[in-house]
Amino acid sequence: DMAVPIQQLTRNNSPQERQPIPFTLIQRKEKLGDLLYEKRQYGKAKWACIKMKEKQYEQSICLGFMKLMRYICEQNSSGLYLGITIPIVTIVHTNESQSEITQSVTVAYYLPEMLQDEPPHPFDSDIIIEEWPSTIVYSR
Repeated sequence: DMAVPIQQLTRNNSPQERQPIPFTLIQRKEKLGDLLYEKRQYGKAKWACIKMKEKQYEQSICLGFMKLMRYICEQNSSGLYLGITIPIVTIVHTNESQSEITQSVTVAYYLPEMLQDEPPHPFDSDIIIEEWPSTIVYSR
């Protein structure tokens, strides 16, 4: 089911074509010279998002990512490969008391700068385009 999107990705996505999302570095945590994580602030922007709720949150992340890849690889109103921005963000949700991780996750793809004003519409109705305010992200 993912053969075409993966072929599209490998044909059109050499490492130099991956667009890093512009950010301001807030904190960098290292241990013995290895990067553990960075705390970053991203500016206000549009993201393609999908919320998934499978039995295991890892499964939700994988399925959400595959749906986003289909959107990126031509299953959108432009019919074009949109290009990869990195990182793809995963939001792990917690219960109301924030004491437990729930099965629900949101997987989000930052729309490239050239698509921010008029993002292509996804064919998959589970994917929504959201405008996020300035956002803090932990990246590893």
